[in-house]
Amino acid sequence: MKKIVSLVLVALIAVSCVMGLASCGGSGNTDSKAEVKELHMATNAAFEPYEFYKDKKIVGIDPEMAQAICDKLGYKLVIDDMDFDAIITAVTTGKADFGMAGMTVTDERKKKVDFTDSYTTTTQVIIVNEKDNKVKSADDLETATIGVQRGTTGDVYVSDLEKAKIERFNTGPDAVLALTKGKVDAVVIDGQPAKAFVKKNKGTKILSDPFAEEDYAICLAKDSELTAEFNKALKELKKDGTLDKINAKYIKE
Repeated sequence: MKKIVSLVLVALIAVSCVMGLASCGGSGNTDSKAEVKELHMATNAAFEPYEFYKDKKIVGIDPEMAQAICDKLGYKLVIDDMDFDAIITAVTTGKADFGMAGMTVTDERKKKVDFTDSYTTTTQVIIVNEKDNKVKSADDLETATIGVQRGTTGDVYVSDLEKAKIERFNTGPDAVLALTKGKVDAVVIDGQPAKAFVKKNKGTKILSDPFAEEDYAICLAKDSELTAEFNKALKELKKDGTLDKINAKYIKE
C-alpha cells in the first residue's frame, strides 16, 4: 500500500510540474510577468534630423521622443519605416498605433486622424542651386519647376501655384538630388532637414526668407485613448527638460 501511495504522489508531482505550478520551481509559469504591449510607430526615415538611418538603425529626434514617451507609459516601441504618404493610412487602418515623422498639423489631416499637442515649431524653406538659379524668392516659384516630397505640406503649399510645374518624389533626398542634376529649379521642404540636405549636397543653399511656419505633432487614430496618454507624457517630458535635451542632441545651431 505504501508503495502504491508513493507512486501516486510521484505521478501527481510530475503532473503539477508539467502544468507549470510554482511549487515545482520550474520556468513553465508564463503568468509570472505580464507581457509588455508593443506600440508601432509609422515613420519615414529619410528626414534628418527627425528620423534617419545610422548604422542600420533608425535614429533622430522623433524616435528618441517616441522612446521616452513609451518608457514613461510602459510600452515597447517598434518603429516601422514607410513612404511618408502611407503613414496616415497605416494609423487609420490599425497597422500602426501612431505616426511620427516631422508631421505638420493641418486641417485636412485632422479630418482623418487626431493629433497630440505640438512638440515643435518649424518652417518650410526653399532650396536652390547656388549658381544659375532662377528662383531667388518665393515669388519666383510661380513659374518654376519645384521638387517636393510627396504628401508633405510642402507638396500641399506649392500645389496652389497654378503656373508652376510640380515634381513629386518619395523622399526629400530624392528631390534634392533632382535639384543638383538640374531637373527642378527649387525644392520646398522643412527647415531642419533642409540644412542636412544642403550640408550633404555642395552647390546648394537655402533662401533666407522662410516659405511658411508650422507645428509638428504625433498623429493617432480618431478618438484613440493613447492621445490623452501621449499628451500627459509630452507635458512631463517638456517640464523635466527631456525634450529639450533630445532636440539639442540633433539640432546644433
